[in-house]
Amino acid sequence: MDNTPIQNDEISLKELIIKIKEWYSYLLSKWKIIVLAGIIGAALGLAYSFMKKPIYTATLSFALEDEKTGGGGLGSALGLASSFGLDLGGSGGGIFTGSNLTELFKSRSMVEKTLLSPVNLNGRKISLAEMYIENNEWRDNWKKNPKLSNIQFLPNANRKYFTRIQDSIMGTIYGNLSKTGLYVGQKDKKVSIIDIDVSSTNELFSKYFCEALAKEVGQFYVETKSKKARMNMTILERQVDSIRRELNGAITGVAVANDNTFNLNPALNVRRAPSARRQVDVQANTAILTELVKQSELAKVTLRKETPLIQVIDRPILPLPKEKFGKAKGILIGGILTGFLAILFLLVKRIFNNL
Repeated sequence: MDNTPIQNDEISLKELIIKIKEWYSYLLSKWKIIVLAGIIGAALGLAYSFMKKPIYTATLSFALEDEKTGGGGLGSALGLASSFGLDLGGSGGGIFTGSNLTELFKSRSMVEKTLLSPVNLNGRKISLAEMYIENNEWRDNWKKNPKLSNIQFLPNANRKYFTRIQDSIMGTIYGNLSKTGLYVGQKDKKVSIIDIDVSSTNELFSKYFCEALAKEVGQFYVETKSKKARMNMTILERQVDSIRRELNGAITGVAVANDNTFNLNPALNVRRAPSARRQVDVQANTAILTELVKQSELAKVTLRKETPLIQVIDRPILPLPKEKFGKAKGILIGGILTGFLAILFLLVKRIFNNL
């Protein structure tokens, strides 16, 4: 039999401690390089703290009406309407409830509509998109490109007629805002108050965009939630106006027919037929109009119920809270980061030298 001993690749605790001491001694001998790297990193962090613009955050909080509290007499009114065979539209549904509502605020459609909202800046009426472009100094780079130098985003411009380049710019702005500049949600799950936070390096842009976004989404939300009830009410109002015109015409027709048969020979009853027919029209239209007026009033009640109440609680007030990259923070992070990178470089270099 072969009595050759089998090599054991496992390292003992003693050997591990010896290795750690060797690495420690090696790094200790290179302390000047590590300290120099830390000093350079601290200087870079300090310079970055001077160049980094502060971030301003505008916060707007609002609450929505709870639809579950709208029962009572309204439910009986809707039941009465259904007895007439008319669907006045019950609840507006859960299209924009919970997380769906917060996603609506962050949707590209709502953000781009907000970016085209007009604002007054130093006596000029410009869009929020133009304000964002000026704040980030994009036009300085666009001057060299003839395709971009004449690009404008006018207030309340029609989004359908934008060029491909304008679409690309709007997409870039939306991406920047949605990733780091816009937060929408409930800070406390136990409270049904929604907060909108808009962060940017321009204090006025944060404030204007936050308020404009809340306004745009609020209008869209109210119109969508009450759309069905509003359509039903509009149809009923048209029907009421139509039947009222027919009733007025029938009443006039009865009067004309009675005038034509004044002092008529009682034997000539056939001449009284037009007046009788008109009288039937008056009675029928009166009954129809009575029911339609009832249904129209119920539709108005339903519309008021389906129109949600958006109550703004807090608006952003200047001066806004700002987050600045402090000098001490820059020195500490820069020094630690570059010192760690220097240690890592020295370790990797020694490993390769020992191969």
